[in-house]
Amino acid sequence: MALPIYIQIHNEIKKNIEEGKWKLGSRIPSERQLSTEFNVSRMTLRQAIQTLVDEGILDQRVGSGTYVSNEKVQEKMSGVTSFTDIMLAQGKLPASKTISYHTLEPSLSEIEKLNISQNDKVLRMERIRYGDGVPICFEIATVPEKIIEGLSKDDVTDSFYASLKEKKNLVPKVSRQNISATLASERIAEYLDIKKGDAILLLRQVTSLQNGEPFEYVRTQYVGERFEFYLDSKKSTFD
Repeated sequence: MALPIYIQIHNEIKKNIEEGKWKLGSRIPSERQLSTEFNVSRMTLRQAIQTLVDEGILDQRVGSGTYVSNEKVQEKMSGVTSFTDIMLAQGKLPASKTISYHTLEPSLSEIEKLNISQNDKVLRMERIRYGDGVPICFEIATVPEKIIEGLSKDDVTDSFYASLKEKKNLVPKVSRQNISATLASERIAEYLDIKKGDAILLLRQVTSLQNGEPFEYVRTQYVGERFEFYLDSKKSTFD
């Protein structure tokens, strides 16, 4: 089965960046130029660009254009960030709204992060997460299809890690987290009830099982004024 057009464009742009066609920090061609180059509609092109922005590969700057992200300073972190537990610890009621939930072919970055092949299928889920009814973050989670076999949609969307442990005897243990600063796109601003261009904290996290197998790749955009990160290296919790 052929990859969706926007995923093919996503992969080609990422390949161009990796091969040095567009340097770190440089501006990429306009939507009009790229849609002509790839012979697709601007709507399809924007879908590919937005996926790359969500993954932290591209940055969109209001009134300026779209740029290849600069290399960020990485700080080693340990433990796994649990949105549910953080909200409960602060006395807030956690909730989620699922925006999309689809099984499809993986993108190039998902293949790389999850150590899977192009022939493998993945579940890609988008959701808004709330604390006391206030939108805190927008999350894109990707999981290999084989991991969720035997689990219902509710198992995955309500308490994925707990379902893995209880129903499949799979225990999440290790994660790698990268945090960077970015600005809210029009789409993310609408989801999170903020203004386009407002400050966003982008967390990219790959979580593995006890045996070291990566099973989840998450890209989460937090409202900067509503959330701050801290690290407790002595304890890891899961939702």
